[in-house]
Amino acid sequence: MADWILILLGIGAVLIGLGLMAVAGFLFLKLGGAGKLIASAQKTTDQLPEQVEGITSQITDVLKTGNETLQQVNQQIKELSPLFYLVGDAGRATHNMTSSVLKTANQLQEKTEEANLTIANKNLQGIYGLATIGYFLVKLNKK
Repeated sequence: MADWILILLGIGAVLIGLGLMAVAGFLFLKLGGAGKLIASAQKTTDQLPEQVEGITSQITDVLKTGNETLQQVNQQIKELSPLFYLVGDAGRATHNMTSSVLKTANQLQEKTEEANLTIANKNLQGIYGLATIGYFLVKLNKK
């Protein structure tokens, strides 16, 4: 009976060994594919420093160009600043002139309204109408 047990144990050990070999073969095939994947990733990552350096140099060029453009714009604005001050001064002067003209026009309008009220109160519309017509006729004859 001890022989049968040893035979069964031997067969079990062989089956376990075959199972472990199958697992090892399966893992070898799968890990071999992972090795190819890692090699491919290494090729890609080997190119990254060159690509990053190229992109960095392009970005540096763009930033330098942007800084130069900004400096040119600042210089041009400095050159145009006196012109802007002149335009502002002219605008303020125009505002002052128009406000005084508007003030005079408002005063004339008030005086005209007062005169119209006086004419209406004293019923002098007809006389002033005749005077106006006469004035225009005299002017037409002079031409």
